[in-house]
Amino acid sequence: MARTRAKDYDDKRDAILHGAASIFARDGYDRASMAQLAGEMSVSKALLYHYYASKEALLYDIIASHLQELVEVVEDADRPDAAPQIRLEGLVTALLEAYRDADNEHRVQLSGLRLLPEAQQEELKALERRLVALFAEAVRQVNPEAFDTKPLLKPVTMSLFGMLNWFYMWFREDRGITRADYARLATSLLVSGVKGLT
Repeated sequence: MARTRAKDYDDKRDAILHGAASIFARDGYDRASMAQLAGEMSVSKALLYHYYASKEALLYDIIASHLQELVEVVEDADRPDAAPQIRLEGLVTALLEAYRDADNEHRVQLSGLRLLPEAQQEELKALERRLVALFAEAVRQVNPEAFDTKPLLKPVTMSLFGMLNWFYMWFREDRGITRADYARLATSLLVSGVKGLT
């Protein structure tokens, strides 16, 4: 007979993912050990191995869970029928809100994805591409003619992600600008530039 999962299985798993992401972000994936992770999270090594057979499996799940959350949040926020700038600002706002309390997971994604086996990297990059494609379509709507004959859509979209992905490096809550303020600013900067493309 199959063993049933404990009622708090998902909560414990989420706590492990969040704790491990904090340690990987602080110390680096290569320097952290399963014993260190268990010790700092105040769980037994046996419990940690019950959830994750290896440090690599843990790394993969941190990044996969983070990317899946981003994709779901942004897809839910998408309003294709809205005016282009409003649509894009909604996506940017949703992404920045999804980054709230996920700085460590975001750092691990940016630095750790390349450390995984190629097949797992491809799975995770597919999630990244899904996210980028959604933003790219919203960017294209701002000035479709600018993107019809030139390969500018990807560079422009990735420039927006450049502004958003490094937001955690300098942003601090309650220091003059909110996430919503920055979402409006980043969107306005991008839209102004895109409208000027010929």
